[in-house]
Amino acid sequence: MFDHFVWSVLAVPPLLVIAVRLLADRLAPGAAARAGAWSAAAAAFGSTVSLALFAAHAAAEVPLAGRALGWSTGLVARDTAAEPWVPWLSIGLLAAAVISVSYRWIRQHRLLRLLPSGGPEPLVIVPDAAAGAFAVPGRPGHVVVTTGMRDLLSDRQFEALLAHERAHLAERHHRLVRMTELAVAAHPALWWVGRHVDYLVERAADERAAAALGDRRTVATAIGAAALAGPAPHPSGLHAASVGGIVPRRVSLLLRPHPAVLPRGLAVVPVLVGLSSLVWTGEAALDLVQLFAAAAR
Repeated sequence: MFDHFVWSVLAVPPLLVIAVRLLADRLAPGAAARAGAWSAAAAAFGSTVSLALFAAHAAAEVPLAGRALGWSTGLVARDTAAEPWVPWLSIGLLAAAVISVSYRWIRQHRLLRLLPSGGPEPLVIVPDAAAGAFAVPGRPGHVVVTTGMRDLLSDRQFEALLAHERAHLAERHHRLVRMTELAVAAHPALWWVGRHVDYLVERAADERAAAALGDRRTVATAIGAAALAGPAPHPSGLHAASVGGIVPRRVSLLLRPHPAVLPRGLAVVPVLVGLSSLVWTGEAALDLVQLFAAAAR
């Protein structure tokens, strides 16, 4: 089973980082963001389940468990005799992943409860000198803008900012971001994928706002003006025009007429890498069941 551990836990996350990095600015940003988020989720799930299988393997090696269930603990232990440390290490890694994901999940939900409610209004203006703006998901979602941000922008730039934030709501980017945050919590090696998803949802919102306004330069200047105002405090995971992504790169791409992109079908590459982790994890589960069946004879 050691090869399953190597592939799902050690190999897939860095391969996924490479695939997402190579395709990030070569695909339409919305498609790239979805591919990155879902592939990270698949890789994290496969890795976590793989750790759970090896943790079960470690528990099955305990003599007390063998006597209680009537199987040969020696046969189970011989399955990983060349790497006896892997099942026991998996227990610690699994515990760390569960604690980290649980903490992130609770933090996300607490954050959403603390955000200002928009009620029936799609726009909430908050009296705050700091320049900030972000989209709050919900039914319906709404946009929160500080007075500092509103005073900073011209009417046309403010319209661009609202189009950007509404694009986040329309495309439900918060779901991709939150899913990727949980994946990173489960496997820290996916951190770079998380950074790219953050950047890509901002790029997708930039492009949608530019299409809505029919003016790429105004969106670019609004992003630049917001960024120059400094990073105002804003809720993690609710990405704002002022701080999300790599601002100079975003502005540069907006100042081009229409950035060239590769065929959308290439988005399947990182998805296949993530799915391969699930396939190998499924095979590991089958191997473990067969091992337990043999040990019980």
